[in-house]
Amino acid sequence: METPATDHGPATPGDDADIPRAALISDAADQVATLVARAVHARCGVVYFVDGDRLVLYGGYGLPLPRADYADIPIENTLAGIVVRTGADLVIDDLTTDERVPAGSPIRRHGLAGSYLGRPIRDERGAIIGVCCAFDAEARRWSDDDRAAVAAAAQVGTLLIAERLSGYEIDRQRRFLDAVLDSLHDGVTACDADGRILLVNARMQQLWDAARMPGDLDSDAVLAHLTDGDGNAVRPEEISLHRALRGERLRDHELIFSGQGRRTRHYVVDAQPIIGPDGRTLGAVQAVQDVTRRKRAERFRTCELHVITALADAPSVEAAGPRVLESIVRTLGWTHAELWLADDAAGVVRSAAQWHTPEWPDGIEVPAELPYGTGLAGRAWQAGKPLWIRDVGLPQSLISAQTAAESQLHAALAIPVRNGLETLGVLTVFADSAEDADDELVALMSGIAAHIGQFVERRTVDDLQRQLTRTKNEYLALVGHELRTPLTSIGAYTELLRDADSEMLVREGPRMLEVIDRNTTQLRHIIEELLELSALDAGHASVQFTPVDLAEVVRESVTRTRKAIEHEPLTVEESLPERLVLPGDRRRLGQVVDNLLGNAVRFSPDGGRITVRLRVAGRAAELAVSDTGVDVPTDEREKMFTGLYRTSRVRDQAIPGSGLGLTLSRAVVQRHHGSIELSEHDGPGTTVLVRLPLDAR
Repeated sequence: METPATDHGPATPGDDADIPRAALISDAADQVATLVARAVHARCGVVYFVDGDRLVLYGGYGLPLPRADYADIPIENTLAGIVVRTGADLVIDDLTTDERVPAGSPIRRHGLAGSYLGRPIRDERGAIIGVCCAFDAEARRWSDDDRAAVAAAAQVGTLLIAERLSGYEIDRQRRFLDAVLDSLHDGVTACDADGRILLVNARMQQLWDAARMPGDLDSDAVLAHLTDGDGNAVRPEEISLHRALRGERLRDHELIFSGQGRRTRHYVVDAQPIIGPDGRTLGAVQAVQDVTRRKRAERFRTCELHVITALADAPSVEAAGPRVLESIVRTLGWTHAELWLADDAAGVVRSAAQWHTPEWPDGIEVPAELPYGTGLAGRAWQAGKPLWIRDVGLPQSLISAQTAAESQLHAALAIPVRNGLETLGVLTVFADSAEDADDELVALMSGIAAHIGQFVERRTVDDLQRQLTRTKNEYLALVGHELRTPLTSIGAYTELLRDADSEMLVREGPRMLEVIDRNTTQLRHIIEELLELSALDAGHASVQFTPVDLAEVVRESVTRTRKAIEHEPLTVEESLPERLVLPGDRRRLGQVVDNLLGNAVRFSPDGGRITVRLRVAGRAAELAVSDTGVDVPTDEREKMFTGLYRTSRVRDQAIPGSGLGLTLSRAVVQRHHGSIELSEHDGPGTTVLVRLPLDAR
């Protein structure tokens, strides 16, 4: 009997037509075709799959033509096409006489004779997805048993194709799932009810390290170096997946990994059980998010706030230094930090503060100063940019091998402390393990160094402002005093000359005129020094930089001084190099040396000794002029460089002088980018130390 057509037509390209043909390749289809042929005692059995408007050979047995002729053909003008179009069995007893055989069919083209029996293959929805058919080489009448056998084979084909398509769909969904899981930023792990790990996405492999991926939750690798958010070691029963297998649902569970030689990582874990349709626990799944960068950003903000607070409350960078360095070390989880301040004139960076973790077993020796370009701090000053050293124990790490071995330090970072383009110091930090360069960390440290630089500059400006206010008041008082003294003498002796008679003029006149002349000369000298000091401070006085042999300048000044005191009980000793060339103004530097030697002579008692020493110290020339005269109290040393100031002991002993010599000298030295100070002196007397850079600035 003919099978009536149904309402379900053939599969369309929108249904299964987009299934790749490779998904349907199966030896089982050939077996179905064989089963069809043998069940009806036919020469040939064929199973087709409908792919849109084409027929794709799914399985074949006893094909009369080459397989390629059946592999992929248009559905139009074929007997299978009639089956698809009608949705019913097609029974042809004699292919040569039956008018239903299309004129353009392969059967007509190849002149084949025989009989045909075909039946549609439907999916579970009733849509036609293929055709199962039998050919015989001779005309024959197909019995009901033959039709039933082909129907049974079509049913097997339905199951087979459905299985293949279902497998393909499962594989496709699995691939989609794998792609989705591997694209996540979170690491995903799933295990079965026995704790065997079944699924690990790519991100989890990166977090977990695929080289030692555990096979189950009882592996030691699961617990290695793991702690909870409070820093307590994680016990086996506290593993997130174990807790999920016991029915817990975890949200934002914190874990910390601190592997030896690896950076500490912070994770947040969500985990839950996988429940089957019968309510039993089939396994558990967890999602692990790496929040290290977020935690680090929070710590960085806290660190920066602590640094700003420490700087805001401190009177000086030396006072703020330990608190600033402690905040940095604790934030980074590193071991040791140092703060250095640059002394341009001396060509060195000097240690201003240091701090290391209290747990560190031994103290870390830090030199008092480092020359320009020497050591990590000196090299960072020279380079003018951050320097990262992965391990200071390696050769050419800028840290001496002995220091690296004794301190047990490894990674190091040095950041210049700047204000604009000027380097004010260097900030260095050290870790107890090797670390690769970290751009975020360098950015944080650069920001902190900028805060320190602004603080140093602000404190310098504040100090200068206070000093300026104090100096202005002192200056006005002292100018009035120093100018009033010679003017009083000039006025008094002028009055005496006006009232003197001829006899007194002859007897006292020359002496009075000498007093007036001496005081006039002193007054002119004070005014000239004040004008020159003002010009230097305002930048109007010219300073011509040329290569100057400072040793020759000092030698000439010493020679002049010796001639001036050759009849006085004073000695001048010098220690000078043959040559010491630096950029400077020869005349101005000569003024400085003359002022210092003049002060030394003026303040030295009979039998005193003046010592002049010139040497190279780092990137600077150091000139020290010492005397055995009046010493200067510590609290008055800086005041000696303010205009017209004279130490109390000098005033008590009525030693003459205007008090402008050191002020002028400082102005000249500062225009040469140098420094001048009263340094420590053994025994009575004073030592003035001048530092001048050897390099052009």
